[in-house]
Amino acid sequence: MGSCAGKSGWAERRPVLFPFLLSLFCLALSDQIHYRIPEEMPEGSVVGNLAKDLRLSVHELPTRKLRVSSEKPYFTVSAESGELLVSSRLDREQICGKKSACALEFEVVAENPLNFYHVNVEIEDVNDHTPKFSQNSFELQISESTPPGTRFILEVAEDADIGLNSLQTYKLSLSPSFSLINKEKQDGSKFPELVLEKPLDREQQSYHRLVLTASDGGDPPLSGTTELQIQVTDANDNPPVFSQDVYRVSLGENVPPGTTVLQVSATDQDEGVNSEIAYSFYRTGQVFGLNSKSGEITTLKTLDFEEIKEYSIVVEGRDGGGLVAQCTVEISIQDENDNRPDITFHSLVEMILENAVPGTLIALIKIHDRDSGENGEVNCRLEGKVPFQIISSSKNSYKLVTAGILDREQIPEYNVTIIATDKGKPPLCTHTSVTLHITDVNDNAPVFHQASYVVHVPENNPPGASIEQVRASDPDLGPNGHVSYSIVASDLEPRALSSYVSVNPQSGVVFAQRAFDHEQLRAFELTLQARDHGSPALSSNVSLRVLVGDRNDNAPRVLYPALGPDGSALFDTVPRAAQPGYLVTKVVAVDADSGHNAWLSYHVLQASEPGLFSVGLRTGEVRTARALGDRDAARQRLLVAVRDGGQPPLSATATLLLVFADSLQEALPDLSDRPAPPDPQAELQFYLVVALALISVLFLLAVILAVALHLRRSSSPAAWGCFKPDLCVKSGPVVPRNYSEGTLPYSYNLCVAHTGKTEFNFLKCSEQLSSGQDILCGDSSGALFPLCNSSEPTSHPETLMAVSSI
Repeated sequence: MGSCAGKSGWAERRPVLFPFLLSLFCLALSDQIHYRIPEEMPEGSVVGNLAKDLRLSVHELPTRKLRVSSEKPYFTVSAESGELLVSSRLDREQICGKKSACALEFEVVAENPLNFYHVNVEIEDVNDHTPKFSQNSFELQISESTPPGTRFILEVAEDADIGLNSLQTYKLSLSPSFSLINKEKQDGSKFPELVLEKPLDREQQSYHRLVLTASDGGDPPLSGTTELQIQVTDANDNPPVFSQDVYRVSLGENVPPGTTVLQVSATDQDEGVNSEIAYSFYRTGQVFGLNSKSGEITTLKTLDFEEIKEYSIVVEGRDGGGLVAQCTVEISIQDENDNRPDITFHSLVEMILENAVPGTLIALIKIHDRDSGENGEVNCRLEGKVPFQIISSSKNSYKLVTAGILDREQIPEYNVTIIATDKGKPPLCTHTSVTLHITDVNDNAPVFHQASYVVHVPENNPPGASIEQVRASDPDLGPNGHVSYSIVASDLEPRALSSYVSVNPQSGVVFAQRAFDHEQLRAFELTLQARDHGSPALSSNVSLRVLVGDRNDNAPRVLYPALGPDGSALFDTVPRAAQPGYLVTKVVAVDADSGHNAWLSYHVLQASEPGLFSVGLRTGEVRTARALGDRDAARQRLLVAVRDGGQPPLSATATLLLVFADSLQEALPDLSDRPAPPDPQAELQFYLVVALALISVLFLLAVILAVALHLRRSSSPAAWGCFKPDLCVKSGPVVPRNYSEGTLPYSYNLCVAHTGKTEFNFLKCSEQLSSGQDILCGDSSGALFPLCNSSEPTSHPETLMAVSSI
């Protein structure tokens, strides 16, 4: 143990702290601290005073915090005393084994200041292990023919201790026939040898039992013993003999490992060891096992008839003296149904046309079974109901063919399972599945989603607008299922068809090529065709009826009162004695639209004398609302508006010029009441016109009177149809046929009489009407006059005259 004693005098002349630090430094640089202790010291035993050896006082220990730094906690440092203590068992044999020197090296760490100290603890051996033999007894066979002086090496004993504490000598119990020699190997270990001192006689003593003792050199010494059993064997002068030279046996394959095949047997006439026979294979095998004592042969693994069908084995019988005999064992393997059929496809067609005829070859199938006989005969069939079948072609060869109609649209693929079953008992089978894909053929025409299409399109639609989309489905694939659309027929003129509608070939959208007019074309029908792109192509047709809906795009048109040739309104006469409700005239108007858009209503916009006349809201009849007063003007102007029922409504106006007079002569001054001309020449011209008109009226009245007298004499009721109450000639109605849609709610007859340039318009009822209904008669100018009123059937008809200006 190193120290710093040579520097102590110099250190005394320094302050106290400096010598202390210097001493620590000297200790750190010194050699290791050595301790020597015996093994198996109890825990807590003191190894040495580490603090003292490090020259640390007890007061320094709390601050220095000594601790052991080691992988295994064999030692620890006492925090109070600084002593190095044993903390776990110290077994030298476990720590160092057979090493002659056993030491534990570790470091002790001190803090404040930090420092490391190397410690070496040498573990001394203690005689704590007894020499021990591996067995309590040993057997040794010595033939009676063995000569004296023969040596036999005996089993050695083991002692874990080293040095003198290890095994030192062997001793043998007293025996006149044997002695013991202690021998030593090069490594120093000792072993015993048994020496035969004199010949043995089996007949006199067949066994010798001796005690072998092994002792170590410890103090006190320890020892161990074992019993040595020596058997005197007979001299071998007879070889073994098997009961059969050849053994034959049949064995089924797949017997489990460990199954007994047969048992061979041999005998020896010698006695003892010479008569004990050990059995073995002449050549070591891996399929069968042999019990060396009983001669029983068993299987080591599963046998396979398909690999090896027969085994030939040579068995040896050896007695204790080394004499040998042989026999042959022939094992025949019997086949069992242990192999399932193997299915192999050749020339498999995975894509099959859906129009393939029955009997079309799909695949060639080979089936192989490794078994023999009936175990290798195989039947093949299909699982489930599929449009295919298996046909036997040759031995273990089959054909897979179609056996029914295929339809890809219903079943696009088939998962066909083939079952191969052999004829073994029990039979074994194999399932193999194959997916067969059905290839599309153009066998489906496009089908429209609707049996027919009806579309309502309002008129005045924008050109190019989509009015409908037809759709057709084709379950085929690829080009066979790609559909294009076209127009193949129409009730329109072929030249005009393209200007009305068109269809998108890809989407089936029908477009309007122009704005439709309900008044010109109310409906038309198209025949659309959907055609796929297959070869040959398939198609189907569907009808599309287009109904053009009405919009309020036509204003009402006034048929009566009509304007004169010069654009001025014509006059109508009203009797001065007309009672309230008297039918003065009727405003007749039509609307080219339909439905609500053609429902007309009549309204008074302006009147010279408000409240004097009323207009029927739906009939357009102008009636007196009250009796004519003395202050009422003879000439009245009435502005009537005609509105339809559209949204927004459209309207037209009609101007009525009414003159109150009891006769035509009385009305003429009112009719001729015009503004004074600016010069005499114009006034003269006006009077000439009036005179000419008067002459014409008189001539017309004369003609009418002559005709009336002629008709009265003929007494023809038909001839008086118009003049019976009136002074006009009957004429047919002049209302156009296309205005009959609800615009004229009543039936009228229009009678026209001409006298030169003077025109008279009379209205006559065509049938007996209820109260409030009137009759119209018309002339070529379109002016209408009321001739009778249903409320006054017995009175004479009133007349109205209109004189056109020249």
